[in-house]
Amino acid sequence: MTRLFEMLPGALAWTTLILAVLLSWLLPVWVAYFIILFDTYWLFRAVYLTIILQTSFRTMRKNMKIDWLKETEKLDRNDWREINHLIILPMYKEPYEIVRESFESLRKCNYDLKKFILVLATEERAGDEAKITAEKIKQEFSGYFGQLMITAHPADLPNEIIGKGSNETWAIQEVKREIIDKLNIPYEKILVSIFDVDTQVYPQYFACLIYNFLTCKNPQRSSFQPIPIFANNFDKVSPFARLVSFQSTFWQMIQQARPERLTSFSSHSMPFKALVEVGYWQKDIVSEDSRIFWQCFLHYNGDWEAVPLLYPISMDANAAPTFLQNMINIYKQQRRWGHGAENVAYVLAGFVKNKLISWKKKVYWIFELVEGYHSWATSSLVIATLGWLPTLIGGNNFNVTILSYKLPQITSEIMTIATFGVINTAILSLILMSFYFQKIKTKNYILYFLEWLLTPITLVLFGCLPALEAQTRLLIGGKHKLGFWVTPKHR
Repeated sequence: MTRLFEMLPGALAWTTLILAVLLSWLLPVWVAYFIILFDTYWLFRAVYLTIILQTSFRTMRKNMKIDWLKETEKLDRNDWREINHLIILPMYKEPYEIVRESFESLRKCNYDLKKFILVLATEERAGDEAKITAEKIKQEFSGYFGQLMITAHPADLPNEIIGKGSNETWAIQEVKREIIDKLNIPYEKILVSIFDVDTQVYPQYFACLIYNFLTCKNPQRSSFQPIPIFANNFDKVSPFARLVSFQSTFWQMIQQARPERLTSFSSHSMPFKALVEVGYWQKDIVSEDSRIFWQCFLHYNGDWEAVPLLYPISMDANAAPTFLQNMINIYKQQRRWGHGAENVAYVLAGFVKNKLISWKKKVYWIFELVEGYHSWATSSLVIATLGWLPTLIGGNNFNVTILSYKLPQITSEIMTIATFGVINTAILSLILMSFYFQKIKTKNYILYFLEWLLTPITLVLFGCLPALEAQTRLLIGGKHKLGFWVTPKHR
């Protein structure tokens, strides 16, 4: 059963694409009407998402001006001072400068640093260079935090794949044994933040986190999701890398404004007690960041949610020494994210076994998962090709109709209107860039704005195609499945 569910995303994607070609040949008139309706639907959806993005963007900027430590103190609860923050940063071969920037941002937090238990989770397979980096970090930062621990995940352990999940699980078990249990720290008094090693936090992040932890509906049954902004190095990457990074950031902003659809992604925080009870991160999957949400959702019979912090963290955009390598890296990173479609099989199989989750929640999340991954792999391709496909292969009987003449014109007009959403997003990206770098030259602002003209290319090349490949590999199975690909960090 699980194998059939695993094949579902790829099967649906290829069925859609094949039918698009076949029906454009056999039933071009019906496809033409479908195209007009489909493009109109996406136009209204684009307007809707643009409004949500603006709302989320404004809320994020407002939240960044709040002194969250003062807001927490106003709650008149002293129990927050008892909460310890376990912060795990998995590392492979990232340069010392990048790792140091992340630790320096933690050192500058407006919070009691003695409540921080930091773990730099290295990989044994990374060799001596990683050991040297870890030792330098420990020597420089040990005195600032409550605890700073270095772990080394052994290579080639059974029932594991190379990836973050296996490293994180090894690290958290080490710190549990060596620090948490020895100091008898209550599990419910620990919040775990799992950050990519290039993650830089803002001074108020942990104050904002603890405020949301104290005020959410069920703090021990919640993940806490910040907005990842891939901007640490945005002025030093290619236009395609910058554009794809901002598109990812803005999508996460949109999701934060729709918390009922939000799951954990990349760097996030969650209760330590829940991690222990679900058995930590799975060690044999690629998408451990989103999978941990579903592990908790199934374990607690649907009583789990992601709380949007609407507060940012900063990470690296994809970078490489050459333009070609950068393009390859962007594609591979998006393909790895697209491999999150493996969660469809995990969730559907879990829903079949778990009789305690309400059918309403099951139907809702099945639709959200399947439709989300299906749209990711097909929508931009369909929009880009169907407008001209019936006129190309629909035959002479169709090409002499008025509909054949009007179809490209109608779809073009709809897409032209939709570009206003792209313009709005481009303006938001400029505002965001000016926040990070106040001294941006006027000519660079113009360049950054014009880069958004590349949006149709990036949506297909770095959106649909890597997602479609990931789902196809899941469809075929066996040796064709993806392993974990570590995104190289480059300055």
